[in-house]
Amino acid sequence: MVSDVLPCYVVCDVSFSMTDHLGEVNAGMREFRGAVHADRRGSAQIRLCVVVFAERSHVVQPLRPALAPAETITPRQESGSDFGSAFTLVHDTVERDVHGLKAQRLLVRRPVLFFVSDGRATDPAWPLALARLTASASCPEMIAFGLGAVDQPALDRIGTSRVFLGCDGVRLGIALASSVARTALRPEHV
Repeated sequence: MVSDVLPCYVVCDVSFSMTDHLGEVNAGMREFRGAVHADRRGSAQIRLCVVVFAERSHVVQPLRPALAPAETITPRQESGSDFGSAFTLVHDTVERDVHGLKAQRLLVRRPVLFFVSDGRATDPAWPLALARLTASASCPEMIAFGLGAVDQPALDRIGTSRVFLGCDGVRLGIALASSVARTALRPEHV
């Protein structure tokens, strides 16, 4: 039985502005799963949840072992990128998941949130939802990954731990795997 669990949340913008980048996102998710598969300890420890958002947000893959078959991330026919709804959904999902894992008497490491977007929010109040998420007892380590013509200040605000940019030649799967590995090595629990 696994006694130490690392919840990982990939939150991906699937609005029109991200359509050309979702192939890279899906390839990165496959690369991440390959890296997890290569690490026996990691494959038992890491749980993955995938949230997508455009004008609305929803969980496309609830928290489950990272090696479980992954859902393909597909674009939506929506032009908006409502960051606030994504952060609100993730806040509620993380709180519920961490509570559920603890109820199973598992040691829960600090969650990792990997936010993938061009950083171009269409809802001006999103910083309030972000503040609520980062102030929660189960606050995840916040990592941002920008694709396309990014809004660097927005991504810097979100990625309080790290910010990666695809335009710098960083591959999404490697950035995600290295971020998760870095967190897995720390002895922090929530």
